[in-house]
Amino acid sequence: MIRLADIIQTFEAEFLQQYTGQLLAVQRNALSAIRNCRSAISPKMQAECSDCAHQIRVPHSCGHRSCPHCQAHESQRWIERQVEKLVPGDYFLITFTLPAELRPLALNNQQAIYPLILQCAWDTIHSFSQNDKALQGTPGAVAVLHTHSRALDYHPHTHLVVPAAAIDSKRRLWRTKKAKYLFDHKALAKVFRAKMLDGIRQAGLGLPRRYPEKWVVDCKNVGTGEKALVYLGRYLYRGVIPEKNILRCENDQVTYRYQNSKTKKIERRTVSGVAFLRMILQHVLPKGFRRARNFGFLHPNSKRQIKLLQLLLNRKRVTPPSIPALTPAV
Repeated sequence: MIRLADIIQTFEAEFLQQYTGQLLAVQRNALSAIRNCRSAISPKMQAECSDCAHQIRVPHSCGHRSCPHCQAHESQRWIERQVEKLVPGDYFLITFTLPAELRPLALNNQQAIYPLILQCAWDTIHSFSQNDKALQGTPGAVAVLHTHSRALDYHPHTHLVVPAAAIDSKRRLWRTKKAKYLFDHKALAKVFRAKMLDGIRQAGLGLPRRYPEKWVVDCKNVGTGEKALVYLGRYLYRGVIPEKNILRCENDQVTYRYQNSKTKKIERRTVSGVAFLRMILQHVLPKGFRRARNFGFLHPNSKRQIKLLQLLLNRKRVTPPSIPALTPAV
């Protein structure tokens, strides 16, 4: 297995020579952290065998959320917290995508655009739930922002895992909905578009001269919701590419594989080492930004409400599958 740290060591000097004036502080920190993760220059901790008392000094991991080796335990904890909040009924995975024409704006204004995408997506779901005849209340949602496609291109979008249920606080009612689609995806896209454009203007950012009238929102049934949460949680804190997908690093080029989202076939892509590092670093999130958030009755402030609902609805506890630990390359 080819380590990302080794690729950084190979191409870092050339990369910095080309992009040093364009890098953000968080990107420089990510580059340094991943390069030094579990290396000889990392801080050491002392481990001792409980049987023979043999001691060994082990290098620390960097703990950076963009590192493919680190924070698997954080991903597991996140999955466990979300699965504990599952309620009976159908769940839907709703994906809101920013059109290509607005992506340069997002890349250059991440601290403004990323929270806006999450908030506008939630506001759209909230308004549809309030106006839906079957629900007429406040929904819940687990939202995760992604900035990359499977091919590692810049592609900001957010996934919302939403149960087909809502709470009417005034009447103290719990309502559910049975339908093939939670809401009409074309109508969702129109409202999301209007909210995003309004938010961009209020932030004082200039819109491009041209952007599409029709945006894309995908809505699909994901059963009980558990598999969708596990899928989103597996790589929540572990970078944008598993190292097992890096196939070759030779002749100043890097080859990696990915699954084409349309054909579902495994494809390969070869780029220069410098271009590969650029692709990785463009997905480093702004400092302090939370890419995973809970809304509505799934917000952390609603823990007691969720427990009461689960008790009243006789929901059985689900044990989430554990994430297998990554074995570092020797």
